[in-house]
Amino acid sequence: MTSSKKKRMSMLDSLAAAGTPAPTAATSMMSSNRALRSARDAVDSHRVWELDPALVIDERVSDRLDPDDVADLRDAIEANGQTVPILVRRHPEIPDHYLLVYGRRRLEAIRSSEKVEKIRALVANLDDDAAVRAQISENMARRDLSYIEKALFAKELVEQGFGTQAHVAEVLTVTKSSISMALTIVEMVGPDLIRAIGPAHGIGRPRWDALGRGIEETGADREALIGIADDVYTSANVAVVVDDVTIDNNELSVAAFEAVSKAVTTQQKAAQAVTKTPAPARPKPRVLTVDGARGGVVKRTSKGVAITLESGEFADWVEAEAEDLIQELHRRWKTRREEPTEQ
Repeated sequence: MTSSKKKRMSMLDSLAAAGTPAPTAATSMMSSNRALRSARDAVDSHRVWELDPALVIDERVSDRLDPDDVADLRDAIEANGQTVPILVRRHPEIPDHYLLVYGRRRLEAIRSSEKVEKIRALVANLDDDAAVRAQISENMARRDLSYIEKALFAKELVEQGFGTQAHVAEVLTVTKSSISMALTIVEMVGPDLIRAIGPAHGIGRPRWDALGRGIEETGADREALIGIADDVYTSANVAVVVDDVTIDNNELSVAAFEAVSKAVTTQQKAAQAVTKTPAPARPKPRVLTVDGARGGVVKRTSKGVAITLESGEFADWVEAEAEDLIQELHRRWKTRREEPTEQ
């Protein structure tokens, strides 16, 4: 090594030594803890762990309305193993426990299994905000949430103190005004009725808004509407058992929405028919007779009274003398009105 290079290295060593005080016991322990946490997080993010399912707690806000049957998934995991790990984060208050970020169906499937005892999981270092974002991203990658699922999800996030409407809008990548409108729709329709109907993919904001307004206008009984939605699912389940048919869950939820919407629309029309005041019946046109022959017609219109005369010399004369004739008729009317009535 040349003398100039040795000199530069010596200067660097001196600067490093001057800038790094001798560690005390406290600073050494803090550094060790930080290093352990960093090392653990780095390892956790790349390693697939096998965890006891009982140690994984699901406290998330639900963003799905369709209750998936996990029996088929459980059978597949028992036969082929769990190919896709779930994502968890360490519980901030309970040692050796974890909070689920995503993978609910896999967790439920393994919990219900008598053959699989451990669940494969990635352990991530996430705060509440990042965990919700990860949950949304994973579900979006698998299947887009329907409009009403997003609306109900937003309401539950706000109610559970996740953040303001603006914050929730940013997480869901929508505008604040759309969040405000979504919360109004959920309030009008009612969370229980929404859950009874299901996700209803393909039914967007305008129709949900119309349903909510219809319920508000008519004062419809939401419990009765829930019964209508339940009947759709019950009939489908009977068809599956009796006729051995396959029914798409989303088609069922759309059918439930349509049934509820039809019931509300029927109530709206009935209410309008009761409150609508019928227009007063107009008297029929009256034929005018002149010298024993038809001379014209007099009838009341929305603007007044119209006299139509049969064309001829008399009609021509009336037209020419119309001003004098109307003045004469008006004088006669005033005179009659001013005459004392007999007691």
